[in-house]
Amino acid sequence: MGEAIGEVLPLAIGVSLSPIPIVGVVLMLGTPRARVNGPAFLLGWIVGMAAVGTVVLLISGGVDVSSGGQPSDGVSVAKLAIGLLLLGVARRQWRGRPRGGEEAALPEWMQAVDHFRAPRAAGLGLLLSAVNPKNLLLVVAAAAAIAGTGAPADEQAVAFAIFVVLGTIGPAAPVAAYFAMGERSKHLLDELRVWMSQNNAAIMSVICLLIAAKLIGDAIGGF
Repeated sequence: MGEAIGEVLPLAIGVSLSPIPIVGVVLMLGTPRARVNGPAFLLGWIVGMAAVGTVVLLISGGVDVSSGGQPSDGVSVAKLAIGLLLLGVARRQWRGRPRGGEEAALPEWMQAVDHFRAPRAAGLGLLLSAVNPKNLLLVVAAAAAIAGTGAPADEQAVAFAIFVVLGTIGPAAPVAAYFAMGERSKHLLDELRVWMSQNNAAIMSVICLLIAAKLIGDAIGGF
């Protein structure tokens, strides 16, 4: 299981530091329903990752994902494909970053968070973790990497659960700060929101580039 956890640590960090979900949850914490919507968002976030990972692990359980203790060629091909896709994402994010003091473009749904109730907040968390292309690629890559270790099913499940916990730290941190500090957290969270909003493209570009390099390197080593 140690090998599986080691495989997914960089991917979990990439998911955890994704700026848009963090900005989204910070915005929710500035609304009258913060005490309900913040935890609801995190619940949806966790369910989304768990659902994607479960599907990938179940599919992998029906095929030969390892050979002689090493990942099969199929796993290496999957890692290579995801790595190349992440390279494309990194390039697009970098080209689209704000320049010359211009404001970063943010999703339209962020303007409507004041009107969110718990089900919609949970749905947004699920969408951002399981449907958002950047996070989806990272979650699929993590599940595929765990399956590629050939560990028993129960150990794979534990390794993926650890991945989910680590991948939730980023959006959970503002919620924890809100409940721990109350109104005193407002200034800190506002600064975090502004910085991550403005630097979203650059952050995601670097994260995707580093993880793409790891996945492509793993794939080449697995052939």
